[in-house]
Amino acid sequence: MPIKMTAAALFCGFALAVWAAGEGTDAPAPGKQVLRSIHVPASQSFWTTGDVDQLGEYLPADPSKEEEFRYWLYLPTDQSAKTDKGFPLLVFLHGAGERGNPEAVKVHGPPKLVETEAGKTWPFITLSPSCPADGYWSPDQILLAIDKVIAEQPVDTDRVYVTGLSMGGYATWMLLDRAGERFAAAAPLCGGCDPAKACKMIDKPIWVFHGDSDGAVPFDRSVKMVEAIKKRGGEKIRFTAYPGYGHDCWTETYNNPELYRWFLSQSR
Repeated sequence: MPIKMTAAALFCGFALAVWAAGEGTDAPAPGKQVLRSIHVPASQSFWTTGDVDQLGEYLPADPSKEEEFRYWLYLPTDQSAKTDKGFPLLVFLHGAGERGNPEAVKVHGPPKLVETEAGKTWPFITLSPSCPADGYWSPDQILLAIDKVIAEQPVDTDRVYVTGLSMGGYATWMLLDRAGERFAAAAPLCGGCDPAKACKMIDKPIWVFHGDSDGAVPFDRSVKMVEAIKKRGGEKIRFTAYPGYGHDCWTETYNNPELYRWFLSQSR
């Protein structure tokens, strides 16, 4: 009788195979941001219609196919944030405008900052994936990349944080829904999610940012998530609304040292 392999079992096989699939032109070294890649189950998350509502929906990866998933990895030179458990890990998820081009990932937020003077004291191992040109974020692929970094680097798994802007803000919410137990805290910027999923997030430290004049992702998307979490008893939710700001709330947010101090104050 032939053996039938379930999708779940096949996916687990892919997850194990991922450990040997790391590639890159440079080996990770403290103070140097390097581009790496792994081969993972293929994403089924495609965004070709411009419909922003679909960005918060979780679509499982296809274990019958594989594809390359690229990411930037930065290791700190400053040892002060390292404990006996390791360094904190910060996951950054870019927006739709940076899809398909790994170099574009470094134009905003943490992967930009680590290549400036701020990198000298940057306390986080930083993982900044690159989303394919025609896709949107696949939680399965992001989680496999996180597992890869944890397996290879001295990561404190009680201090894993996620943040993202716009499409990456949606993905941050999506990861909280998909695997919130993996993260100590999250900061979604100008994103959104289905408020019905808020019940999974009431105990998670979350700091939400959004410009109230955003013409790309409605401000109400963040408002509804914050209200839903508070309504269900969530007391660890914070909301920073930027009066008069459009879609770009990320420049001010990621340049604010208080965000990173807040991350470092959170642990599972």
